Amino acid sequence: MADQKRILLVEDEDNIAIAIEVLLGRAGYELLRVSRGDQALPNIRAQKPDLVLLDVTLPGLSGYEVCQRLRRDPELAHTPVLMMSARASKAEQRKGVAMGANAFLTKPFGMDDLLSAVAKWSEGGSHES
Repeated sequence: MADQKRILLVEDEDNIAIAIEVLLGRAGYELLRVSRGDQALPNIRAQKPDLVLLDVTLPGLSGYEVCQRLRRDPELAHTPVLMMSARASKAEQRKGVAMGANAFLTKPFGMDDLLSAVAKWSEGGSHES
């Protein structure tokens, strides 16, 4: 499918990752996954995803660090980032947006909320490669 959107999921909790993989796969997205923050940037560079779903709390590098480094890299800076966290405070959300996230989902989130956010931001990340 030529117009299938590619999503990179950066999530270390298997049960959450599996649920997201099933949901997005059924919705027609191609999903790639890494479980460590320090694997995110090399995979973004190699896979050129239309959207990165990025957990905040990760081994290796935090989601905040990944997002900040991504925004500082001219080759990757255009990539939309949807940050996810179980930390529900407004301060955490503001920090995510300040680090460069396009949007922030608080876990647990509704599947409809995830699908609508992914649809919105993956369209914005469309690019030629």
